[in-house]
Amino acid sequence: MQLFKYTFGLLLSAILLAACTDNFEEINENPNSPENVEPQFLLTNIISVAADQNTYYQGFDQSNYFAQFVAAIDFGFFDRYIIGSNATYWGVLNGLVTDIESMKASPSSNEAYVAVGDIMKCFLFSQMTDLWNDVPYSEANRLTEGFEKPKYDTQESIYTDPEIGILAVLKRSATTLESTNQVIVGDVMFNNDLDKWVRFANSLRVRYLMRISKRLTDFSELEALANSGKLMRSNEDNAILPYLATAPNQFPFFLSTVGGLVEHVMSQTADSVLSLWNDPRIGVLYQPVAKALAKDSIYYRGIRNGQTNETVQQQGLGVDDLSIVGSIFRDVPDGADAQFMQYAEVQFALAEAREKNFITIGSAQQYYENAVKASFNYYEVEVPEGYFSRPSVALDGNNNLTKIMTQKWISLINIGHEAWFNIRRTGIPTIKAGPDAVNDGRYPVRYLYPESEQATNAENYQEAVNRIGGDNINSKGWWEKD
Repeated sequence: MQLFKYTFGLLLSAILLAACTDNFEEINENPNSPENVEPQFLLTNIISVAADQNTYYQGFDQSNYFAQFVAAIDFGFFDRYIIGSNATYWGVLNGLVTDIESMKASPSSNEAYVAVGDIMKCFLFSQMTDLWNDVPYSEANRLTEGFEKPKYDTQESIYTDPEIGILAVLKRSATTLESTNQVIVGDVMFNNDLDKWVRFANSLRVRYLMRISKRLTDFSELEALANSGKLMRSNEDNAILPYLATAPNQFPFFLSTVGGLVEHVMSQTADSVLSLWNDPRIGVLYQPVAKALAKDSIYYRGIRNGQTNETVQQQGLGVDDLSIVGSIFRDVPDGADAQFMQYAEVQFALAEAREKNFITIGSAQQYYENAVKASFNYYEVEVPEGYFSRPSVALDGNNNLTKIMTQKWISLINIGHEAWFNIRRTGIPTIKAGPDAVNDGRYPVRYLYPESEQATNAENYQEAVNRIGGDNINSKGWWEKD
């Protein structure tokens, strides 16, 4: 994987992120404060902060519990569905949108910066609506225009409005980038390659069309994308940003204390799936049991999610009796990437779409094999001989969709909340709450709105709460309702 020199950008990110979070209200009072920052520096900030947040703070440290990639044997609040509002991320997302608007409005900006900014803005707002449901969108971050208390738009309109909806903006941005003769700098993800931004935008459209597929009857847009030749083509097009070996750009868990390992052990769910497949990716994503290694033996062991420390202790289990996360996340500072999307996800989406007859081009088998091979390749693991003929893996007409979605699930480790979103949409794989979970055995589908919204935007907040069925972690969004 190519490493980009973006240390300065991440140092700037730390400064601007502090402004985006700790002083968020002050930024809203003076939205033009970063006007002297050139667009390339803002772009570096937007990409690097969003990627790091998506991968580590949201994916590794939170959503990996909801998707049951890992379990906690201590301090397992998310593992037991003690969720809260995730208010810090709400502030970060809004702060990054402010940075995007500043980048677009800069005297040194151009239509390429605007289109790239809009692609990132679509990603950020998709995060907001999929994590909280109805959220401010059309009037968000428009304080200078008089929108001090922005309305909450419906999730349906956020995705599908023909002018300003996420899908429309992504399509328009891709079209702009295909025809522009303008250039950008400061792009630490694609090295200023606008063609890769076009492919990223179109691949996000595939992601979101599948996200809302329960509500669609016309899949012609998805068919056109599958036939366009303008989607991610391989892992070379992955929307990723490598962590570096030097501070401050290392994978954050590398810097954590040894005690942090008790919060990131292999789940029983991951253990059962990877063992069923006899899948060599297990040795990359997880480490063998330490006590077994001490006796020159190698095996992996996961634990059931959603247990208190006391419940685990009653079983006589400690961190040395279980598999912890792989060396790429713990022992190597640059072993992981900050991620938005991989080529494998696009191919899995097309495999699902073909299996469901949403599209007619290609075969589910080919998309599926492309996706699985890409996932193996990403982790630098060889696909075992005969892997696609194994009964638990083969698309042989026996639970094909479950096999596609389960393989997709394992490929989404650390990619923000994507695995959680897919589980919420499809119910695959089947996730069961742990014995000490606090949500009456129910699988959570959202975060609570931040308390600041109740204080500063009470009327619009209450209207949204009434519309979505209550500000609780069980109120399903538009695209996931049955």
